[in-house]
Amino acid sequence: MEHPFYKKPKTEQKRIQGLLITAALVVLLLSIFISYRTGVIIIGILTFSILLSILAPFLDVPAMKASGKLKYHAPLFLSEAPKDGIVTIHGGTLFDYVFVINKKLNSQQRTHFILQNHIQGLLHLIETAKHQDPNLKIRGTSYIINARTANKLGFRVQKLDFIQTVILRFNYFNLLISHSIAKNKLSFPSLKNTRTFETTLQELTARKSYMELLNQKLEHVN
Repeated sequence: MEHPFYKKPKTEQKRIQGLLITAALVVLLLSIFISYRTGVIIIGILTFSILLSILAPFLDVPAMKASGKLKYHAPLFLSEAPKDGIVTIHGGTLFDYVFVINKKLNSQQRTHFILQNHIQGLLHLIETAKHQDPNLKIRGTSYIINARTANKLGFRVQKLDFIQTVILRFNYFNLLISHSIAKNKLSFPSLKNTRTFETTLQELTARKSYMELLNQKLEHVN
């Protein structure tokens, strides 16, 4: 499955981004006006932070993809370019959730779809990295995946990645919208179960057969 946003002409992509920037500026200016009239400066500050969190992936992700800093392995699964022997992986961003998830799917179908995207992303990562160092580390931080599921995929729980944890907490409103899209209703994400998981390319490859089987089962479910 191709990412719907990138299938659009470049002019349409730019138009969508321009509309989002315009809408964000209108909301920001309105919040500044309210702050000025009420004397409650925090309104403008909070609005700016929330808008930045929500808008950023719609601009940053396409730009980082174009520059090669981010790579899609599935529409809802990305990885950063290897750095110091580590590949950092990410589930889909709010940007991806908005354009990829079919609005007609119910909550359970969306959960299966997201999980399958993650499995397909890992399988694609294994395939594209098979000629790299087998000791290459694969690392991700998530508040969704539990330790049991991660272990089945070959990951081990590690000490929390402080930087990724801070990023998650700063982007809470971004995650709130993403989580609500995934659940097909207003749903507040709990970050208390945030964990960092790590494996090596060799260990991940050893679980390839299991992931292929799981992918087949999810295809049948969907």
